[in-house]
Amino acid sequence: MLTQARIAIALALTVASLTAQQTLGEPALASQQQQPPPWAYVANPSSGTADPPSDAPQHVPGSKQTYTLKQIADLYNVPDWHPNGHAPMPPVVAHGRKPEVFACGYCHLPNGLGRPENASLAGLPKDYIVQQMAALQNGARKSAMPDLLPAKNMVLLSAHANTQEVAAAATYFAGLKPKPWIRVVETASAPKAHIAGWMLAADTPAATEPIGNRILEVPENLDLTELRDDASSFVAYVPPGSLKRGKLLVESGGDGVTLPCAMCHGNDLRGKDNVPSIAGRSPSYIVRQLYDLQIGSRGGAATDQMQAPVMKLTMDDIIVIAAYLASCKP
Repeated sequence: MLTQARIAIALALTVASLTAQQTLGEPALASQQQQPPPWAYVANPSSGTADPPSDAPQHVPGSKQTYTLKQIADLYNVPDWHPNGHAPMPPVVAHGRKPEVFACGYCHLPNGLGRPENASLAGLPKDYIVQQMAALQNGARKSAMPDLLPAKNMVLLSAHANTQEVAAAATYFAGLKPKPWIRVVETASAPKAHIAGWMLAADTPAATEPIGNRILEVPENLDLTELRDDASSFVAYVPPGSLKRGKLLVESGGDGVTLPCAMCHGNDLRGKDNVPSIAGRSPSYIVRQLYDLQIGSRGGAATDQMQAPVMKLTMDDIIVIAAYLASCKP
């Protein structure tokens, strides 16, 4: 393990190397030769005209609440199945503001943990959330695939949410306690899957296929996830050996491949000061962020410090790092 002084020196030298490469016009990014992985940037295909939502009451385990599918589809009224599991949601989180601002809790869920296509906000520093909203608003933070609806919606929402709404949402999500949300399974074969609304879901009837060079993150229970039950979590299937290799890269940098994550994100990887936690987060989300940082899509406050750690990462490296981080206690 590098000492803090040696880490600081390594970071300075790597940043200098990156700057020199960019000055000389040489490729500095490993991902310049690779496309965004479709299993992390899931695009929901157009399915034509959908049937009207049912008015039949829906239920989930452990909840006395009832909602219809029409209510569950309302972007301005969050289905709050477990209201006693969190603090009262402020209006912008529970209802948003028509027509420009969707309810924050609809995508990020009342528990703040979100789904693979969204960010987990639970327990992030308030100021960090505010900074990221500003980066979305001023165009510094973008997605490698900006036309994907979750990314596009965040850009549109950030353009209309006012300072008070952003602060209220940031305070709420920062006050939530993260909990284990993704079960990581190393396997040579994974379920065959299909697209289910900007995320992947295991096929029914169940079948398997080689996992290959990817992460497959799917709901533990698709029906409950589609009802937006924030007690229903996810499972991530990752290639064999991912956790051992990912741990090496995260903890030591892997002989110059990257830099130890603890340098900025804390010894427990749960963040420090205004740096976000990366432990226990969606591996699909982590893959997207590392890729976006590599290709320069994601900018804004503090992202310059991430250029050196991501510069040399291959997609194999990104996969094992994301797998290991997802396995850590949040």
